[in-house]
Amino acid sequence: MQFIWLYVDDMIGKGIEWYVIAELLFYSSANVVPLALPLAVLLSSLMTFGSLGEHFELVSFKAAGISLQRVMAPLAIFVLLISAAAFSFSNYIMPAANLKFYALLYDIRNKKPAVNIKPGVFYNEIDGYTIRVMNKEKIDGGEEMLRDVMIYNHSSNTGNRNLTVADSAIMRMSKDKTYFSIKLFHGTDYQDKFEETTYKVHPLSRFKFEENEMRISLAGFQFNRTDEDEFKHDYRLFNLKQLTNKIDTLKKQTSERLDDFTSIISNSYLFNDTIYKRFNNDSAKTLSIEKYINRLDKNTLNQVYEVALAGARTNKGRSSAAATEKTIKKNNMVRIAIEWHRKIVFSLACFIMFLIGAPLGAIVKKGGLGMPVVISVIFFLFFWVTTIIGEDMIKQMVILPYQGMWAATAILLPLGLLFTYKATTDSAMFNFSSYTNFFTKIFRKGE
Repeated sequence: MQFIWLYVDDMIGKGIEWYVIAELLFYSSANVVPLALPLAVLLSSLMTFGSLGEHFELVSFKAAGISLQRVMAPLAIFVLLISAAAFSFSNYIMPAANLKFYALLYDIRNKKPAVNIKPGVFYNEIDGYTIRVMNKEKIDGGEEMLRDVMIYNHSSNTGNRNLTVADSAIMRMSKDKTYFSIKLFHGTDYQDKFEETTYKVHPLSRFKFEENEMRISLAGFQFNRTDEDEFKHDYRLFNLKQLTNKIDTLKKQTSERLDDFTSIISNSYLFNDTIYKRFNNDSAKTLSIEKYINRLDKNTLNQVYEVALAGARTNKGRSSAAATEKTIKKNNMVRIAIEWHRKIVFSLACFIMFLIGAPLGAIVKKGGLGMPVVISVIFFLFFWVTTIIGEDMIKQMVILPYQGMWAATAILLPLGLLFTYKATTDSAMFNFSSYTNFFTKIFRKGE
């Protein structure tokens, strides 16, 4: 649904084949996999262990001397394999899918809408032509009769020098949709020509016709595929190693730019030292800059001030440009770091969700799609919202990338271990009467 709302305007009215839309949806679904896997693991583990607890099968395991950890061990190994597969998918398959997705989306966005000439409106989507019709009428054979037709031919790029006007016309599209023909009836063709031999003379030629046919190419309306190599610079298409190399490259470029800026600024001063030396016959006499400036005449001093002000303005512009460039590179590094951590965090989230779902299902003892769905949505929303908030804080330079991306993991991992411990010790974690009795005993002791 999110994909449809985001990109529906780019696809409607362009005559794109259904299989192209299906291909775009297929590549887009790759971004859903890292997000869907943790939720799937959480829900399935809750349903599985909740059903086992509801039907007293966990009690049978414990009666046979099999602990909950031993029951969870094979599934934990399986979930670890799922996490490894999720990481491999995010690191290798998803970048390739994103490359094809962005390339295909770019082609769809740049495809012109299907030819749709509306009455009373100048239609200029066809390269080199502007068409206006005042009315449309349905005729036999499913065709349309166009009334009061006006066609400007701009294919020669000389302005409005070629105009065709007709009382009526019939437009037919070719079978391969590479061109369409307009059969014009009862009209006039005007051509304002250049006279090369005569200065400022523009002869106008016109001829009337009873029937005339124009063929207009629709090459610009064809769906063309762009070379995918043009999109490979996007960091969202990188794997873990490429992201690391890109961060190192940006750090090196930032350091080199700072060194160049420092060198330029240090060499832009009129005086690099605080003293000025005057050589006499016998010895060198040193003067401070203040004393040296005081000895200058007014014209020379004004020239010095003007040069100094010009240099200050130049350095201010250089400083602003360097600061802007540094901010851009820092933002790029932050976004790349987010993508780097995301590949690991979302893969590890599968195992963390299992640590929460399996023991929680054993404690709640409810299978099916009722309570497990509610609990899964609550915990997954917490994970997702915490991650989104962390990303926003990272982009605003409030916290470091690893702090924002690992915040949800740092909270949910201890919670999963706590649930595992409570389920192993048969703790009545969700029995609120036990908490009431605990506080009642405390108050009685106080009396």
